[in-house]
Amino acid sequence: MVRSISEVSKRKEKVAHIRFSPAEFDALEAAARAAGMTVSAFVRSLSMEGAGVRPFLGERDRLVLGLLAEGMRAIGGNLNQIARAINTGRAPTEGDVVGSIKDAHGVATALASELAEMTRRSAAARRGECA
Repeated sequence: MVRSISEVSKRKEKVAHIRFSPAEFDALEAAARAAGMTVSAFVRSLSMEGAGVRPFLGERDRLVLGLLAEGMRAIGGNLNQIARAINTGRAPTEGDVVGSIKDAHGVATALASELAEMTRRSAAARRGECA
């Protein structure tokens, strides 16, 4: 059976052994619990963020990005309907086009702002500052 790329990327076969003092591990467990993650998922996420592979996303971040992604999907559907109308010779109303463009701009601006804030919080947390 051929596996999809997403299935292959989810398999975790490599192991990294890390040693912590009891106090460090207690702090790690507390931080993972606060983030709603297992210790291994928490360490993996922070390691990937530190390596520049992907950002650490807390529960709030995932919820916000999920809402923004839903907004982008809805806008994409509207833009597809406009393109379909144009391709079949029907002219969409100016209001539909302007509204979709404004919606796309609003979601893109919110996404850029949220990503900048996530980056700022992440950097502050790594420096030990209150985020």
